[in-house]
Amino acid sequence: MSAPIPASLSMHSLLIGTFAPMLSNLSGLLDKGTQLAQGKGFDSTVLAGARLAPDMYPLARQVQVACELARNSVARLTGQAPAPAQEPGQTIEALKGTLAATIDYLHGIPVTAFDGAETRDIEIPLPNDLVVGMNGARYLRDWALPHFYFHLVTAYDILRHNGVEIGKPDYVAHVGDAIHPRRQ
Repeated sequence: MSAPIPASLSMHSLLIGTFAPMLSNLSGLLDKGTQLAQGKGFDSTVLAGARLAPDMYPLARQVQVACELARNSVARLTGQAPAPAQEPGQTIEALKGTLAATIDYLHGIPVTAFDGAETRDIEIPLPNDLVVGMNGARYLRDWALPHFYFHLVTAYDILRHNGVEIGKPDYVAHVGDAIHPRRQ
């Protein structure tokens, strides 16, 4: 079930309220990948290494990057240094552990940690001595959320492409409590 959305949106409610349930949904997608592997008699590690194109990250890295984006977005918006990138787990179980740890971390961030986040200057280093520079509100809207969803949906697509029977209800499972018969 999704957390209630407050009457006025805050950086905390947008970030935590978006990232945590979507990462939980991704964990459910990985469960379905494991079920497919078990049902067809192959090692689910095959799925962790699967990719859509030779020059794209495999599923394991897509999951890792989605988790890193969530954690590093919190760090940047709360005035902390982002953590260094980690090597992704190579099994579905390891990926699920990373997802669970990230979700726990997100739920532990107090609302007050985001005080001033909207106007906080954010800089992201890029290759060739370039940086992306923007305030916190723009960073969340134009960088953090789009990049997070890119890696999340790519993980979904890799699973779907490899025969995992998933659909939109699995991708947005956290809104199931909002679906009901039309009121007359």
